[in-house]
Amino acid sequence: MTEPPAQTLTDRVSEQIRRKIVNGEIAPGQRLSEAALAESLEISRNTLREVFRTLTKEGLLTHEPNRGVSVAAPSIASIIDIYRVRRLIECQALAQAYPRHPAKKHLRAAVDTALRCRDAGDWQGVGTANMEFHMAVVELADSERLNVMFSHLLAELRLAFGLLNDPEFLHAPYVDMNLKIVELFEAGKLPEAAATLGEYLVHSERIVLAVYARRISPH
Repeated sequence: MTEPPAQTLTDRVSEQIRRKIVNGEIAPGQRLSEAALAESLEISRNTLREVFRTLTKEGLLTHEPNRGVSVAAPSIASIIDIYRVRRLIECQALAQAYPRHPAKKHLRAAVDTALRCRDAGDWQGVGTANMEFHMAVVELADSERLNVMFSHLLAELRLAFGLLNDPEFLHAPYVDMNLKIVELFEAGKLPEAAATLGEYLVHSERIVLAVYARRISPH
């Protein structure tokens, strides 16, 4: 098994900012101050500009002349594409998984965290746990390339969720669905788990697109 290449400083900082987006700490449309961010991350402005270039290529940031760098807001076309990729990757990963794969613990931990956050009324926390759940599903495929690609995809999806600004509405229906998928997986019912996830992703896409269309349409 080949070792993954060592991360550069730019890679590490890009991952930090990506993680902040996935955790809902950075909102779509938010302006990023180069000076403040370079200071808080303890890196040079040149390194930060490299990071900005990387994340702009991924569609997570936008750069406008004389206005600086802002966090991107995904388009409807991007959201449709994200869900298409999610169905292809996640359902296959679940259907073909090794039942005792180590990611099984990650799946269960993500669901348990979501249940605790729901009980506490922490819907932002539920959203983050939901992201962890889907990352764990992809980990079942045992592909580092897929893991990296999917982490970028989830960051873009979290920006779409952030723009909708209603985490309870977006995430409440899926806590119990995630639990059901984990229970099917733990029972060795992989085809049923994958089919349930496929239906869930279709439902989720419809909800997100409906709310998104209302948010961006002129009143």
